Amino acid sequence: MFRFQHIEYLTALAAIPLLVALYFQLMYWKKNTIKKIGDANLVQALIANYSPTNFLLRFVFFAVALTAVIIAAANLQKPGAMDNVQRKGVDVAIAIDVSKSMLAEDIKPNRLERARQLVYKLMDQLPNDRVALVLFAGRAYLQMPLTTDHSAARMYIQQAGPQVVPTQGTVISEALRASNSAFNSKERKFKSIVLITDGEDHDPQAVPLAQQLAQDGVMINTIGIGSAEGAPIMDPATNEYKKDAAGNTVVSKLNEPELQQLAAATKGVYVKLDDVDAAVDTITKQLETIESNILDDNSFRDYKSYFQWFLAIALVFLLIEFFLPERKLKAA
Repeated sequence: MFRFQHIEYLTALAAIPLLVALYFQLMYWKKNTIKKIGDANLVQALIANYSPTNFLLRFVFFAVALTAVIIAAANLQKPGAMDNVQRKGVDVAIAIDVSKSMLAEDIKPNRLERARQLVYKLMDQLPNDRVALVLFAGRAYLQMPLTTDHSAARMYIQQAGPQVVPTQGTVISEALRASNSAFNSKERKFKSIVLITDGEDHDPQAVPLAQQLAQDGVMINTIGIGSAEGAPIMDPATNEYKKDAAGNTVVSKLNEPELQQLAAATKGVYVKLDDVDAAVDTITKQLETIESNILDDNSFRDYKSYFQWFLAIALVFLLIEFFLPERKLKAA
């Protein structure tokens, strides 16, 4: 079955109808311009060598070439042979809080940057595990489905911040639902959520939902980031500390009790992020207690690419378009 490696590039095909519309607009403008120049018979005599058919053909050839280039960029592929490789691993959904409270600097350089450091090192310890990525604040989004391509996850994590989630807050239950959606619902084990947050806003739905997920075989390991004393939140948009309705500076504090309850409800562990290496060690040891699943890894499948054929088509049509004159071809 064929697939496109970079299917998002196909959105550029929307430029083709726009080019067609511009072509007809140009032809309409040319006709009106000819009428305004003067005597119609005289104008036709002056442009007798001009070929509207050739002009149309040049446009068609250019449009076909552009279409071929876009398809080449998307890289049409067909699955080839797959190495018979099996791996043992656990499916891990990493949910990162990207609310503005994560910009607090009670953990240097700030909570969000320390969370990034943690996730990078955690993935280094999970080479055989599939990882999904969820970013959340007032709402949660499955940013990346389960994959062994940890390099792609690193890219998403580097770009994570309050700007990617328009609704602010810390709704943990949303994060748990989004994380659970990444798993195979038919399996009742081999699954874990690693929740990284300051837990600032109390979410009454979070613990009951965690208990429900535990029945489906999901282990929730929580990582609290921040301090009990808390810190003010710098708003990057105004470069000022966030204030409440009364004008007082808002202080964001770590909410440990809720995170401890979530972990306990699913036989997971809670870790306060003081030392990144120690936290990673605790989480990986806990994940090792989950029985590993033997899975066929499709990342070892060989795909045959066909982009070169579309580039060749584009080159041929561009050469034809370049050498085809707009004047009428004279008979020999």
